[in-house]
Amino acid sequence: MSLINKTKLEDANKYELEVKVDKETFADATTKAYKKQVKNINIPGFRKGKAPKHIIERMYGKGVFYDDAIEETYPKALADATVEAELKAVSVDDLSVDEVSEEGYSFKAKITVAPELTVDGYKGIEVEKLSTEVTDELVNEELEAVRERNGRMVTVEDRAAENGDTTVIDFEGFVDGEAFEGGKSENYNLRLGDGNFIPGFEEAIVGHKTGEEFTIDVTFPEDYNAENLAGKEAQFKIKLHEIKTKELPEVDDEFVKDVSEKDTLDEYKEELKEKVAKRLEDQAEKDFDDKLTEALEKLAVEEIPEAMYDNEVRDMLNEFDMRLRSQGMDLATYMKYTGMDQGAIEATYKTQAEKRVKIRLVLEAIARQEKIEVTDEDVENEYNKLADAYKTKVEEVKTYIAKEALSEDIKVEKAMQLVRDNAKTK
Repeated sequence: MSLINKTKLEDANKYELEVKVDKETFADATTKAYKKQVKNINIPGFRKGKAPKHIIERMYGKGVFYDDAIEETYPKALADATVEAELKAVSVDDLSVDEVSEEGYSFKAKITVAPELTVDGYKGIEVEKLSTEVTDELVNEELEAVRERNGRMVTVEDRAAENGDTTVIDFEGFVDGEAFEGGKSENYNLRLGDGNFIPGFEEAIVGHKTGEEFTIDVTFPEDYNAENLAGKEAQFKIKLHEIKTKELPEVDDEFVKDVSEKDTLDEYKEELKEKVAKRLEDQAEKDFDDKLTEALEKLAVEEIPEAMYDNEVRDMLNEFDMRLRSQGMDLATYMKYTGMDQGAIEATYKTQAEKRVKIRLVLEAIARQEKIEVTDEDVENEYNKLADAYKTKVEEVKTYIAKEALSEDIKVEKAMQLVRDNAKTK
């Protein structure tokens, strides 16, 4: 392969490359194409799949294997030419082949490249940082959450249902006197006050006691997901079997011993204080980074090829598919269950993809402008971190994450750290 010519086009971020594939490379590819196709070719006088290459070429023409050979060779030739031209391609918009012969062939490709932004204003970004003060109120809220988790459900016999209770009910719904599909259930656990049912349904159960049978009137919302019920008035026959409420433990030293390794309430509060402090610090750091990246995104004022956004959406979709597969599902099954097609799912990623691309380009620009370097030690340290995270060997990580790609990621993270270090809090 050799790069013949590189031409900048009028459209922003587009080039045309003219590339030559040499005789030896093309000959190897035509031989490979012959070996792949020969088993399906019948030539009189030869057993099927046994005809020599030159006989097939004599019967069907010298170029019988050229198309497959071109398909085999041009992707690598284009990739090598792009590297030689010192371009970072994000898409191939057009490709045309000419001058095909035993001597090889040449082709032209119009490619879109990633822009190299020039940015300023990334030092001294002002960010309001969240408070990390641990108040008694926050500690008590954490303590109450632990108490709530350790509560137990008890049956209520001597009073009517209240908001916050969990009721066990049978129900059957009717519209215009007719039962409708999906409107019936038995021994259903419904927590009152959560608003999980049709408006008015839970409220109508409040005040009733165990063993009561009664009818309630409700109206389905206009935007209800079942069109045959949207906006309709309905009646539900209810039988209330049981009322349950959560009984919370007393907060004392015995409670502390049950839920922790501490012996006294004061000791446990100190532990909770440290936990809350860690959570607040983590939240503040994440919020700080989120605000910084929002500011960095606004620095991407130059034109960015749409293909970069499309590529990022596809990457995000692949990430989603991998997460689904780790949970025993795949994208096709997910789409079947949700009724969404691939285009609809991609649309949900578009805004986030644009943000990712802009921030990455800005950070790459900062790394260039600040002449940020990545050492071999940096790369090895990152490989070790990834190996620890994946619980695997460093050598295995190196097989699926190229050194060059990892180096670029480290460079971007160093640029982000530079932005953090130079940011101003208010």
